[in-house]
Amino acid sequence: MLQQKIDTGLTNDIEFSDQQKMYDETCKRILSNKMILGWLMKECIWEYQDKEVKEIANIYIEGTPVVGDVKVFGGEKIRGLPTEAIGGNNGKIFYDIRYRAVVPKDDDLIELIVNVEAQNQYHVGYPLVKRGGFYSCQMIANQYGTEFETINYNEIKKVYSIWICRDVPKVLENAITCYEMSERNIVGNVKEVKSNYDLISVVMVYLGQANNQKQSNLLSLLNQLLSEELKAEDKLAILERDYQIPRTKKLEGEIQYMCNLSNGLVEKGIYKGVAQGIKQGIEQGIKQGIEQGIEQGKVEIAKSMLSDHISLDVISKHTGLSVAQLEELNR
Repeated sequence: MLQQKIDTGLTNDIEFSDQQKMYDETCKRILSNKMILGWLMKECIWEYQDKEVKEIANIYIEGTPVVGDVKVFGGEKIRGLPTEAIGGNNGKIFYDIRYRAVVPKDDDLIELIVNVEAQNQYHVGYPLVKRGGFYSCQMIANQYGTEFETINYNEIKKVYSIWICRDVPKVLENAITCYEMSERNIVGNVKEVKSNYDLISVVMVYLGQANNQKQSNLLSLLNQLLSEELKAEDKLAILERDYQIPRTKKLEGEIQYMCNLSNGLVEKGIYKGVAQGIKQGIEQGIKQGIEQGIEQGKVEIAKSMLSDHISLDVISKHTGLSVAQLEELNR
């Protein structure tokens, strides 16, 4: 019976983990929708602040964004940048979403490489902004041999790493913060062309409650899209009505699938929480019972020794009870 319970618990944990992975993968594919990326770029990337979302999505995002890892829904192979970056001794990194974008500037086009990460777990044992910096540096380093063959640093593309974070501390909720390279003169007054050093930006998007009315369009969109309380049909209606994101069969299917997975995770999470609480309660009860039994045993031994008129110091030494406790028992 015990083995059966262990096996059942292990199976539930595996199923929970598999569902969590499928949920994460579905979130990535939904976030790779060009119109959603358009809203993301308009608020997080300063080069697009004066552009319309539809214009960003249809003109400035090149090709189809590449989504990493497992592919749940069928369809044609995604074309674009690889989601796997090999960094020598640094090992492998699997990006959630990567794509190229162009920016019109001075009758010319400049290219950007954008990485978007959907981070459902904020507390991972290290600051996520450091990981964002590492991803950005990796994207810069990996351009050698792909963006340019010879040592021609003029060809380096600026990179953005944008992190969409859920389950964050209250103090961070509904905030967007950008970390980037800047010029600071220590001696003298040098003015370098910004595009020569402005190569890396890490943007942290911290989500919160979907009903907060004081947030940006982007935060409002993402909070409602990833809400565990709204139904799929409500999300699709909000996306179409408030953010002009067309309702397609692909988007409908993925949002419905995401909501189904979310409901399953909530139910399994409640089950796991109750089971864990029962387990901890039993373990705590057994521990307390053993401790109480030991204490009661000491008292009974002490009473027996007291009836034989053994000195209090000797009884205290052998039972661990204080002299004051023994005097109370001897009354």
